[in-house]
This record gives sequence, structure tokens and C-alpha cells, in this order.
Amino acid sequence: MRAALLAVNGPNVGFVVREASLNEDADLVAEFEYPALDVTLKTRMRLRPATHEVRVLEERWEPTADAARRQYGRGPADKVYRQWGMPGADGRRHKAETFRFGTQDMRYPLQRAVLGAGWTWRGVLFRL
Repeated sequence: MRAALLAVNGPNVGFVVREASLNEDADLVAEFEYPALDVTLKTRMRLRPATHEVRVLEERWEPTADAARRQYGRGPADKVYRQWGMPGADGRRHKAETFRFGTQDMRYPLQRAVLGAGWTWRGVLFRL
């Protein structure tokens, strides 16, 4: 299972799957960071070979509505982060999306790897 999850990494993937450090209390971590929007998404995964289960804790750090500080959230949240710009390349000013990344863009490839290997994806809120 470890190899299947690490194989999700690639040039067309907007996040990184890596071995967890000692203080992360997990086996693998998928992480996405976009400093321009001050957003960090982290999915900690604990592998349970005896039950063919991957226990998953999804975390996110994002700016508050007034952008004065960052707030922490955990658990699955279907959210899309966007950045807008005024390209005006055609001589006309119009608002256009310049960046887009959703929590599902990270969750779905990981889930496909887990479920495709015949394992269970189990989301948790408190302990892996």
C-alpha cells in the first residue's frame, strides 16, 4: 500500500506524498501548500495492514475571512481555493481565474490508490 500511495506523486499532481516525520504521528503525509493564498492542506495517513485499512486525518490551514490570521480545520471539507487576476491580454479588462485547487484534487487520487488496492479508506477526526 505504501508504494501505491507514493506512486501518486508525479509532474501533473499539485501535491506531494511523502514519508511522515516522527512528530507527525502517521506513516505517510500528502501535503499541498500555496503561499500566495496562505493555504496549506495536509492529509496524514496511518496504514493498518492487519485490517487492510488506511486511517486518514485531513487538516487545513487557511486565512480567516478578514485575512488577519490563519485558521485551522480538520476533517473532510470540499472546498476550492481560487486566485483571480485581470489579464487583459486581448486589450479588454476582465476577471479571469489564474489558479484553482480543491480539496478533492488531493483526496480523490489518494482514495483511488487505496480503494484500487482493495483497502479501506477510513476518515477520522481525532486520532489515527
